[in-house]
Order: sequence, then C-alpha cells, then structure tokens
Amino acid sequence: MSRVHPTQGKVDHVAAEIGVARDRRPSSWTVWKKSSMAFQGTDGFSVYDSEGMLSFRVDNYSRRLKSFEGEIVLMDGDGRALLSLRPQFLSMHARWNVYECEDSSNKRSKLRVFSMRRCSILQSSDEAEVFMGSSTADSKSTKPSFQMEGCFRRRCCKIRGSKGEEVAKICPKKAGGGGGAAVMLGEDVFSLVVEPGVDCKLVMAFVVIMDRICRRSFTPLMCS
Repeated sequence: MSRVHPTQGKVDHVAAEIGVARDRRPSSWTVWKKSSMAFQGTDGFSVYDSEGMLSFRVDNYSRRLKSFEGEIVLMDGDGRALLSLRPQFLSMHARWNVYECEDSSNKRSKLRVFSMRRCSILQSSDEAEVFMGSSTADSKSTKPSFQMEGCFRRRCCKIRGSKGEEVAKICPKKAGGGGGAAVMLGEDVFSLVVEPGVDCKLVMAFVVIMDRICRRSFTPLMCS
C-alpha cells in the first residue's frame, strides 16, 4: 500500500525551503523600554520576537546621571551576556565603545566590536554613526560603517549601512486593528524591523546606546 504521508526526506526538504524563505524576510521585534525584572523605578529593555518570545534584555537597576553611568550589558532572553556597552567619559560626541563579553566574569574584554557616537556635539541631535572594529572617528577619512538618521525620540528613524542601504528601522508600535481601529502605543513600546543578513544583536546595541544619547530627564517612581 502506498504511503499517504511524505517521506522524511521530503519533510526535511520542505522545512529547509521554509527556513530559507524566512531568512529572506525582515525580522520584526517589539521593544519594550522596561527591565524584564519588572521593578518600578528601574531602567532597561525587553525585546520580543514575532512569536512573543523574550530574545534580548537589558537589566539596569539605576538611572544615574550620565556622567556617572557605567557599563551596560546586553543579554539574550536567558540572561547570557552578549555585549558590554561602555560610555567614554569626557566625550563631546557622547561616544560609546562596545566589547564582546568574556566568559569569565572576572575579566573585562578588550576586543572592541564597534564604537558609536553622536554626529553632532549638539545635545538635541538624534543622528549617530558607528565605526566597526578598531576603526575610530578620529580621522576625517574614516567612513562610518552604519549611520542612524531620523528622530529616535519620536521612534521614527532608520539605520543605514556604509553604502546608504537601509538595514533596520524603528517605528511606533500599533496595537489592535482588524475589526477595530488600531491604537498607537506609547513611546516606551516600539517596533524594530531588521533586514535579512543583519546581526540583530548589533542593531539592538545601537538602540540601547541611542536611548542613552537621546535620554530625557527622569523622575524616579516609588517602589510599591
């Protein structure tokens, strides 16, 4: 009797085709500007994929003044450290340096992944540039690897590559729709769309740094 279900080889082939098709589509993320630990009065990020799974997180338990701000660690959804984000003190352009995280908690990695800075010394500027690896902006001939343009504060900006191509964009998050009218969520929840082949971990680090560069004054909440 002939089989009515496909062979395992055909199943694997179909699954592979589906995987390739997904890899060719932009990935969509929901970014919630809130620590996953859910303590009031703390800072952080919780980032969810299109399936609603926690994929990245930043748990920062204080909102110190910028001049006293220390290292920020970008983690995956399970809490494993991915990147170490460190502000460069006395920088006119609000520069940050990002490093790979060491396996040992007793060591600080010296392997720099990228540096990021505001394009202008003006505090109101929402445009920034990224220099990968050991490249720096000290030389005028150095071309940035990525640039962020638009208005991050309004959650309406794009990240472009060295050739001007769009690699990611940030836009306001809408809820509802379907039979009813869509509702625009607040600025603490927004959408992040990343083009295929772009490292989402790096883009999320860009977002965290932009939040620090463009940060507003903060009024602490009392813990209940």
